Amino acid sequence: MKRFFFKIASFLMALIVLFSTFTFTVAQHYCGGDLVDFSLFGKAETCGMEIQNASDSFEYSFEKKGCCEDEMISNTGQHDLKLTIDKLSFEQLLYVFPFAYSYLNLFLEQNGNTVPFNHYPSPFLVKDINILDQTFLI
Repeated sequence: MKRFFFKIASFLMALIVLFSTFTFTVAQHYCGGDLVDFSLFGKAETCGMEIQNASDSFEYSFEKKGCCEDEMISNTGQHDLKLTIDKLSFEQLLYVFPFAYSYLNLFLEQNGNTVPFNHYPSPFLVKDINILDQTFLI
């Protein structure tokens, strides 16, 4: 069960890294205020109602505003994912290293029962209290 959750968590983290570095552009073509076409990766197709420029150009010419409009929305992803320890401040290092050490030790398997006082000697018995108080188990 633990291995299953570990695989799901690692898959989700890989997807997060993938989508944070993913760059895409959405192109939209409006004609008369209505959305005619949109494209996720290429250029949106036009409706064919663009104004043709006249071949003979005069010095004073009035341009007619068209009814079509192109709109492009772009999202640039993160491209600098490599984090170096050189850029961390001293206060950040004081937090990161103990946190990483204690977090990694959470997942270590303990072999058998650990007795924390195993290396300490037992105290010396000065007097046998059971005989002094004359209390015996029957």
